[in-house]
Amino acid sequence: MTAEQKKSVKHHLKHSFGFSGFKPNQQDIIDASLAGRDLFAALPTGGGKSLCYQLPALVRPGLTVVVSPLIALMKDQVDAARENGLAAAYINSSQDADTARGVWRELSAGKVKLLYVSPERLSGAEFRAALRSFKVAAFAVDEAHCVSEWGHEFRPDYRTLSNLRTEFPDAPIAAFTATATREVQQDVVTQLGLRDPFIVRAGFNRPELRYRVLRKAKAEQQIVNFVAEHPGDPGIVYRSTRKATEQTAEALQRVGVAAEAYHAGLSDDVRSQVQERFVRDGIQVVVATIAFGMGIDKSNVRWILHGDLPKSLEGYYQETGRAGRDGEPADTLLLWGAQDIAIIRRHIENMQVEHEHHAAEERLRQVLRYVESGVCRRTTLLSHFDEHYPGSCGGCDVCLGEIEFDDCTVPAQKLLSAAVRTGEVFGAHHLVDIVTGTATDRVLERGHNELPTFGVGTEHDRQWWLSLARDLESGSYLLRRESEGGRPGGFMLSSKGRLLLRGKESFAAARRADSGPAAKTSSAAKTARGVQAGSAAAQTAAAAQAALRPDQEELFRCLKGLRKKIAGERGVPPYVVFSDKTLKVMTRNRPTDPSALLRCHGVGDRKLEAYGARFLDAIRGFLASGECGEKE
Repeated sequence: MTAEQKKSVKHHLKHSFGFSGFKPNQQDIIDASLAGRDLFAALPTGGGKSLCYQLPALVRPGLTVVVSPLIALMKDQVDAARENGLAAAYINSSQDADTARGVWRELSAGKVKLLYVSPERLSGAEFRAALRSFKVAAFAVDEAHCVSEWGHEFRPDYRTLSNLRTEFPDAPIAAFTATATREVQQDVVTQLGLRDPFIVRAGFNRPELRYRVLRKAKAEQQIVNFVAEHPGDPGIVYRSTRKATEQTAEALQRVGVAAEAYHAGLSDDVRSQVQERFVRDGIQVVVATIAFGMGIDKSNVRWILHGDLPKSLEGYYQETGRAGRDGEPADTLLLWGAQDIAIIRRHIENMQVEHEHHAAEERLRQVLRYVESGVCRRTTLLSHFDEHYPGSCGGCDVCLGEIEFDDCTVPAQKLLSAAVRTGEVFGAHHLVDIVTGTATDRVLERGHNELPTFGVGTEHDRQWWLSLARDLESGSYLLRRESEGGRPGGFMLSSKGRLLLRGKESFAAARRADSGPAAKTSSAAKTARGVQAGSAAAQTAAAAQAALRPDQEELFRCLKGLRKKIAGERGVPPYVVFSDKTLKVMTRNRPTDPSALLRCHGVGDRKLEAYGARFLDAIRGFLASGECGEKE
């Protein structure tokens, strides 16, 4: 990167985007991009991915093409870029012919720096040929995990992006995602043909999120109770079926919550309207299948609730990551039950391709390990992405002491003994068959019904024993052998496991203290526990940043009202005007002149010029009279 580019980056960071500094890894990514390198960046949600391709687009000559997966979001993405002064446009199937021709004319005139397109549109050879007539300086692929068959949201049209490498050989490609295992990362690099890419895997920890897991009792009532703990706070409820989304939305509506359902059975227009109302603060809650949320840049989502067991930890991580994007504390709750497991297993059994069947089984096993384990939720979740989290997080139900533990030393020894007596080569299902006395063909063929451990565990049912096996694996008492032919390998004992078998260690398995309906505990009390009990300093800092004094709350409400009014006038979502985080900085700092307002996080020259005076008038009016200078 040249000295001139460095100077330009620094200028645009503040004057176009309103930021005084970079988030972790952003500067390295931008430097690599401007040096012309391919790159792969896995950044947590809220980690500032869009800046990593928007800022270089401002600095470098030529056109940057952004591959964005959802057509419905492109207008908001382009509106947000334009509010920061970027010459941005989009082309997709929602536009009429005249509008699309207008964009092509702007491209021909060199008036567009940032072009958003869908992978479906880029898959067309004719469209790519038209693009080649312009100076395409770079490509940015958002939600890049969709490229990989190993990812949880594989989209076939993303595979055609491999054509970009051969047809635009001089344009660097940057792949961005908020969720990718190393296996998915390598597949993305291979499929996109990235050349010696600069790779960034930022920490996946989201310290502002609090994780809780509850067994289902009356799920609908549990959901209603949880939402009641967050009055007025925007949130998303994920359900696994269309019917469940509609029933849950109706249940919330009956208690006065502005909630709407979102699923694939609704028309494109209806889905777009629901999304629009949610993004623009027209409704509080969206109850959705997993089709909702990808790419939505709504920073003030305060909670995420999964009303059913998710199919993968990657999906769960990405969905919970839609809360707290402003860096302030947010809650997550996962409800699950035995019926959820049965439904997912039936779906897996219907899979025709063997490697897909085994991959889905492994994903389910990982999810069950997460919900059943007595280990810190954050530790379990981050370990899935090969990230080590030391100690207690202080921000999950396990670390907050909401989980009860049973002494399961003797049952654990029975299962470990069965593993040893069968040569440490079998998986959980076969070992559970032995201890429960289930004479399957496999057990009988190997004579395992003659073992002393056959039938020693009939006091518990099969699911209980499978859960215990997952606990032993989570605690590294059982280690899984290398898989063969795509199938999960069998278990062998670790050194810890051998100590436990010999009675040198004890073993406690997690059992939830309250598996009934979600307790109507004060949300504020839970927030205090979640923040203050933690060893993570970032949680305490986030909570301190989030809290406003009572005398500040009224000004904050005034500024939110003004923001909503301006957003309506400009036809953009409120967050595009200013984020909640920026409004809170204004509330605390109370700027009364343009230079002071410009020092607030998120205020750049463009926004200062566009509506800075109205916010200054509102603040001055409030300071003078205790009321907003301009009301909604």
